[in-house]
Amino acid sequence: MPTLFDPVQAGDLRLANRIVMAPLTRNRAPEAIPTPLMTEYYTQRATAGLIITEATAISQQAQGYADVPGLYGTEQLDGWKPITEAVHDAGGKIVVQLWHVGRVSHTDLQPNGGKPVAPSAITAKTKTVLIKDGVPTFVATSEPRALDAAELPDIVHTYQAAARNAVETAGFDGVEIHAANGYLLDQFLKSGSNQRTDDYGGSLKNRARLLLEVVRAVTGAIGGGRTGIRLSPVTPANDAFDADPQPLFDYVVRQLAKLNLAYIHIIEGATGGARALPDRPFDYAELKAAYRAAGGKGAWMVNNGYNKAMAEQAVQEGADLIAFGKPFIANPDLVARLRNNAPLNTPDQATFYGGGAKGYTDYPALYK
Repeated sequence: MPTLFDPVQAGDLRLANRIVMAPLTRNRAPEAIPTPLMTEYYTQRATAGLIITEATAISQQAQGYADVPGLYGTEQLDGWKPITEAVHDAGGKIVVQLWHVGRVSHTDLQPNGGKPVAPSAITAKTKTVLIKDGVPTFVATSEPRALDAAELPDIVHTYQAAARNAVETAGFDGVEIHAANGYLLDQFLKSGSNQRTDDYGGSLKNRARLLLEVVRAVTGAIGGGRTGIRLSPVTPANDAFDADPQPLFDYVVRQLAKLNLAYIHIIEGATGGARALPDRPFDYAELKAAYRAAGGKGAWMVNNGYNKAMAEQAVQEGADLIAFGKPFIANPDLVARLRNNAPLNTPDQATFYGGGAKGYTDYPALYK
């Protein structure tokens, strides 16, 4: 029987174990440029079978939080190169999460102080992070404007260019398309944020159109075997809601099955919260079955609140990869700690967003 520590194949990626470092926004990239401190942070965690970077903006318009990294400028790509090189030198694999926040942004972060963009002009009932005088501050998101259909091909192209730059210039092993947690692609998917009446709204097929155009463009640029995608069928994060998520996401994964992706990354329940939501029932086994029945062969990654016992059980039940988030913040040697049943450090929530080395690269390791 497979174990959590066995090697596994995810598309073109041969991974040393089934433990994945989930994407974790840390707000430590001023002017969207990765720093040497980030090199240390990711290299410390290179024993993960796969590192998925913090969400990374594909354009300035795509940015929704202060001091998050980008992929759209030469300085940003140059900033990522030492990170990917160091992770590879340490024996790790690393993919970058491609991010467009859509309406989850603020005018202070947008080009020329413009409105954030969205499928429909509906303000998200959520907050974002600005950094004022060096202090992270949560503020309400700004009112968005609805994207014109004529703007959407450029957004698809921007995802494609970011993926190509990530692999060919910055040295990443692949990319993960962020289509979860109430950000742009998820906003188009879900009925609560998409009230369009054109070809990108209304029916579930129309609402899935932009996501599938993006995935086809990205896989066309770098190959399906280097492409993963993150989905969150029922999370309420960032005011995300769909009236009937099961048929929507069953349809999405059936379409994704045709594209030979490296993996499908599923957030079960509320991101960072309850795994079961009585008011939003969802059958994840049905979702996986729909993907496999349609011919999908990508690795199946599960995420949300997993500990070692839960992860081992999930592997026995057929999950290929288990993503761990907060435990990786405080435990750079998490893989070894799990293998040896060692105690885990407790993360300092006050240092999650913004700052320097404190609460970022200074957590002690038990194993070198």
